Amino acid sequence: MLTRARGRRLRTGLAAAALTAAALGGLLQPAQAGVGPEPARDRPHHDKRLQQQLERLVAQEDGPPGVIAVLTRGDRTQVYTAGVGDIATGRPPHPDDHMRIASIAKAFSGAVALRLVDQGKLSLDDTIGELLPDQPAAWHTVTLRQLLQHTSGLPDFSADPEFLEIITADPRHVFDSRRLLDFVADEPLLFAPGALYEYSNSDNIAVALMAEAATGRRYEALLKELVYRPLGLRRTSLPQGYRLPQPYFHGYDVAPPAEPEDISEAISASGVWASGGIVSTPRELGAFMRGYGGPELLSEQTRKAQLTFIPGGSSEPAGPGTNAAGLAIFQYTTRCGVLHGHTGNTPGYTQLAATTPDGTRSLTFSINTQTSKSNKPALLARLRTVQENFACALLDGR
Repeated sequence: MLTRARGRRLRTGLAAAALTAAALGGLLQPAQAGVGPEPARDRPHHDKRLQQQLERLVAQEDGPPGVIAVLTRGDRTQVYTAGVGDIATGRPPHPDDHMRIASIAKAFSGAVALRLVDQGKLSLDDTIGELLPDQPAAWHTVTLRQLLQHTSGLPDFSADPEFLEIITADPRHVFDSRRLLDFVADEPLLFAPGALYEYSNSDNIAVALMAEAATGRRYEALLKELVYRPLGLRRTSLPQGYRLPQPYFHGYDVAPPAEPEDISEAISASGVWASGGIVSTPRELGAFMRGYGGPELLSEQTRKAQLTFIPGGSSEPAGPGTNAAGLAIFQYTTRCGVLHGHTGNTPGYTQLAATTPDGTRSLTFSINTQTSKSNKPALLARLRTVQENFACALLDGR
């Protein structure tokens, strides 16, 4: 379990953005690049400059123990790694390692909701009051569209003092995921629905509850039917507990001069559920984003709504380039072109998954420590620079 000092850092981060921005640190680690028997830097068609950037990232004092970037162009995939996915064994990261995808789970709840819109079981104009009448009356005019675009004004349950007290005392506490909004049920909206953009974990809890109310089916079953099966995802799941399937990309709290602490299984996923609890792999995360961010899953009309962006809106942490917010998806305008995707961070992990708008190319970029604008902002700036360079490689590569 977490030490007392690390528990304090966890609480600080949870107060800022719950399980998406905990104040966890960096670690000096030697680069150990490679997937398979030969080092990645020596593999054919690998860009040595990109490889060197990963190695410099893990060699920095505040850098992650390991990193894996997976670039897919049609039926061709390139895997770049540096550092380690497991400090105890020295094993490098692998594209089939399980990992916590953090707030990229919000894109999955978006995929469920928007597929139900296509089926006529939900409308983007449906309100909390119509589908979830037991929620506070002050929230009743909030629409599904506003929840998906983080313009709802719902207070963030994950910043609530009572929630933070519970999870600080017992990080593996099993919450009733469908009652997470109860933590803020006595609070008014932060602003009039549609008036402002503010990223909130509460939004996607409400989205999942609306999907359940509209169908009479559990959210986990809807994920399997509407997302996992159509996209062929077999290693992606939404657990309630703290265990990760083997093998997994280990996540670390690293705060020199202390030794790194493996926190991969320190926290129960039940406390974030549809807003951040999904476990996937780099390979499957890319497949999901190509389907969701491209034209495969949604009708043209629904996709047009999905890709109506609010300039400046970003997930946590911000993705590469200039960010704008759509419906459970973000636009990243880099110096080389545009990608659609989502980011996330949680204790032990920072994630990016992005695709070209036509869904033919994807990039996933995963590190096994956490950074955000409130925690190690300099590391985040360096990370975003490297991510943009990989995005350019994806966009420019033939």
